[in-house]
Amino acid sequence: MGPSLSQQIAKRRTFAIISHPDAGKTTLTEKLLLYSGKIRTAGMVRGRKGRKFATSDWMALEQERGISITASAMQFTYKDLVINILDTPGHEDFSEDTYRTLTAADCAIMVIDAAKGVEKQTRKLFEVCKLRKVPVLTFINKMDMPGREPLDLMDEVETVLNIQSFAYNWPIGSGKGFAGLYDRTTNQCQLFSRSSPGGSERAHMTQGPLEEGAIIPLIGNADFAKFKQDLLLLEEAGNLFHPEDFLSGTVTPVFFASALSNYGIEPFFDAFIHLAPPPHGRFANGHNGEPIFIDPVTTPFSAYVFKIQSNMDRNHRDSLAFLRICSGAFEKDMTVKHHRLKRSIRLARPQSMFAGERITLSDAVAGDIIGVINPGVFFIGDTVSITGGFDFKPLPQFQPEIFAKILPKDVSKRKSFDKGIKQLSEEGAIQILHSQNNFDPLIYGAVGKLQFEVIQYRLKDEYQTETSLTFLPYQCSAWIIGDISIYKKPMNSILAQDASGQFMGLFSTVWEKNHAIKENPILEFKDINNF
Repeated sequence: MGPSLSQQIAKRRTFAIISHPDAGKTTLTEKLLLYSGKIRTAGMVRGRKGRKFATSDWMALEQERGISITASAMQFTYKDLVINILDTPGHEDFSEDTYRTLTAADCAIMVIDAAKGVEKQTRKLFEVCKLRKVPVLTFINKMDMPGREPLDLMDEVETVLNIQSFAYNWPIGSGKGFAGLYDRTTNQCQLFSRSSPGGSERAHMTQGPLEEGAIIPLIGNADFAKFKQDLLLLEEAGNLFHPEDFLSGTVTPVFFASALSNYGIEPFFDAFIHLAPPPHGRFANGHNGEPIFIDPVTTPFSAYVFKIQSNMDRNHRDSLAFLRICSGAFEKDMTVKHHRLKRSIRLARPQSMFAGERITLSDAVAGDIIGVINPGVFFIGDTVSITGGFDFKPLPQFQPEIFAKILPKDVSKRKSFDKGIKQLSEEGAIQILHSQNNFDPLIYGAVGKLQFEVIQYRLKDEYQTETSLTFLPYQCSAWIIGDISIYKKPMNSILAQDASGQFMGLFSTVWEKNHAIKENPILEFKDINNF
């Protein structure tokens, strides 16, 4: 007899990794896969000559640029637990994809560069976790390189992010002298040595009690004295740790490590699976306006679409909808209710993802991330279930800040161009706006300029359509809620409608936007929709 549904769900850990670009997020993802046994050797983020590309960066442009552009979802097992990992883009131009992905996570790992501390994008992403009450573990990376004092980094986490921190472990040495960690919860030392160049294989680790004779030869008398002083200060003035405080989002456990050398990866992952919560219940909006509690075990199958990705399979050129299962059990080819379309559909060919490789699934449970073929019926935020009668809360949509006209260079490619633009807009990579100006009806909006670079690349690479791009003189925008007939429009702004028909003002300057808000006190101006 196999495990019950509640036992299966209790074994799930679903989390996202967040960070500023170049803090080491994708490298950490790769090393978690290494330690799970999913891959034998870890690939580097930037595919240098003779080295693998990082497994989670499947798109060609990601491999060229060495950055994560799309959120990728992977599943693997670690010590009898099923891990669903959501690797997110760090670059702020792709933050909207990251924000949507965070809704599918039960907790987050926040990666911080030991030399740079808490950076701009880290703050933004942490705030989203805080708003959604997603518990956060802090991973201070690159301890094997010159960096700031650990106590300073702890203090910055607390003051900048307004959260208490608890040092789960403490570094033994730093920079080139980084030799290991002291686990404050078990009072054990973990000493490491490299087993391969570039951290492509597991690091050797020995554990034992704190002994001066073992540590001083590695880091010297002065650094050992400082290490002891730091530990004493943490014991006397540091925060206490209670798991319930972590789960409520009031404290973040802090781990020091080096993802590149693998120093501290295994202890971190062992602590993570112990601390991270299994899938929990969620509130949905009932069709009569009342909140409905969706229990992961007792509520029959339900899920929502948090991501759509086209052309992951070059052979089929299809679209895949990523679903977070919120309750119950999923079975291959099951028929469910599509709440927005108000009709039944069959979830065809369910997939689990590993980089660009698809693995066909026969079943899944609450907490799992699955991909299903999308024949044009799914939009981001769609709810599906067995019972119907509710919708999961809409996913956030962010105001575009960069606007442009995009046209195919070859008019004979218009059909391919239209198909590509439609699919990219369904992914949330770009917003199509219908201007009220009849001479210039279509405008494309994005959160950042790099999104347009990616869009042009993908139109050429995936749809064989080269395009010309002309940026428009608008710097910001806002959704306008209310009676649009009374709207007093500033002279240099324009009015447009998004794909759902909601009105949006496009402004040439921030001053102009603020002026419009002042001149239209009855109307509501929103920078973030559905949030």
